[in-house]
Amino acid sequence: MKTVLGGNVKYMLTGSAPISTEVRKFMKICFSCPFAEGYGQTEGLGGSFLTHPEDPTMGHVGGPIPHLEFKLIDVPEMNYFSTDKNEDGEFQPRGEICVRSGSVIPGYYKDEEKSAEMIDSEGWLHSGDIGTILPNGALKIIDRRKNIFKLSIGEYIAPDKLQEIYKTVRGVSDIYVHGDSLKSVLVGIVFSEKPAMMSIA
Repeated sequence: MKTVLGGNVKYMLTGSAPISTEVRKFMKICFSCPFAEGYGQTEGLGGSFLTHPEDPTMGHVGGPIPHLEFKLIDVPEMNYFSTDKNEDGEFQPRGEICVRSGSVIPGYYKDEEKSAEMIDSEGWLHSGDIGTILPNGALKIIDRRKNIFKLSIGEYIAPDKLQEIYKTVRGVSDIYVHGDSLKSVLVGIVFSEKPAMMSIA
């Protein structure tokens, strides 16, 4: 496998969208080199967290890069708190991921409302992602605060909006759209109206 890319692969890095642990393990074995995973946002100029290249554990995005501060803030409506403990009773905070550094944009161009929504008065960029700090100090992404997520191909999905659109289709009484950030497609569960479906048939 190494020779496919010339045999000189020294380091691999992934970002932009989540990658499954299985794929990451496979690539690490095939190319026999360190494989790091990064996490961040465009508003923070890209990478904010990065796994250590020699870390044997997977399923997390590592620790913060040196130039930034981060914190997890409580999200009571989703039952995530910075005081949470894991099943073993160990301190394991959960909450919305916020970062602050010189690399965070000062705001959106000519859009004060969106700027105030994303970046607070103290300069913290609110990611909208929910994370937890693992016992080894690494950050793991576990949820989204806003009902929007990215598929493995990098496409952003707003399931609520899709559900509202599909509910306008004749014969659809209700629909549930589900997606997984490790997959490239969505799944829809549709509840149909029998009379409408019979007339369509």
